Amino acid sequence: MHRVLAHIDSHLSEPLDLPQLADVAHFSPFHFHRLFAAWMGETLGDYLRRRRVEVAGVKLLSQPRLTVLQAALDVGFGSSEAFSRAFKAHFGASPSGWRTHRRDGVQLSNPDHDGRRAASKNGASHQPSSHALPVKIIDRAPARIVYLRHIGPYGPSVNRFWADEVYPWIVANGLLDRPRYGIGHDDPSVTDPARCRYDACAEAPAGFKASGRSFSTTLPGGRYAVLPFRGKVAEVELAWARLLRDWLPSSGLQLDGRPCYEYYQPGVTDEAGTGAFACDICVPVTSL
Repeated sequence: MHRVLAHIDSHLSEPLDLPQLADVAHFSPFHFHRLFAAWMGETLGDYLRRRRVEVAGVKLLSQPRLTVLQAALDVGFGSSEAFSRAFKAHFGASPSGWRTHRRDGVQLSNPDHDGRRAASKNGASHQPSSHALPVKIIDRAPARIVYLRHIGPYGPSVNRFWADEVYPWIVANGLLDRPRYGIGHDDPSVTDPARCRYDACAEAPAGFKASGRSFSTTLPGGRYAVLPFRGKVAEVELAWARLLRDWLPSSGLQLDGRPCYEYYQPGVTDEAGTGAFACDICVPVTSL
């Protein structure tokens, strides 16, 4: 099922039907349809419509010059009229009206979460205030990762997830010296927080086998805009918002279907007494 959701996200601009997605899941279409609804709490058709309009919503907010028609085509709608009907049914407003009302002060970030390695004690300093963001465009190699998934609001519940479940799992599997990632698959300013998906990840050494509640996948490589962050948990949301709301629209780049994430280098520790931490905020980009 996780493969199915990842396949949907990376193929939103294409036709997606029940037989194709059932094949990704290695189920018959009949059983897949029933299992998907039971697992997700919504039918496959409802999920596809929701995911398409929510991804379009993020695009409309982060790309002010993107037309409604282009947003519709980017997520698999054949016309702006069909897209507008689905968008209004979900958000209660037309795409243009919704974008106008959401642009000021909107949260465009991954999370207000402390999605990190959960085990560091010293070493990070605060994020300096600077008008020009020190964003670098780099190519990241693919990474084989193992992860645990959290469904629900970001914020304190993700912090508890790292402390109560992820860190003991990392210790038990000998992954303390591995790079870690926090992947927020949904934008909580657009998606119902109760449906947000968050993966707490560690790079997997050669031959590592995921077990129990853990899963394995490959985090895509490619071109990323990277913003170094140093600061407290409460400040990381603003850093995400500045990157996506302020920097991205004037960059000549756009988001693509790969996930955004926070990257935590091995050995980087929290600042003693303050909880300040360091990570790289990584946003997948492609040319407009």
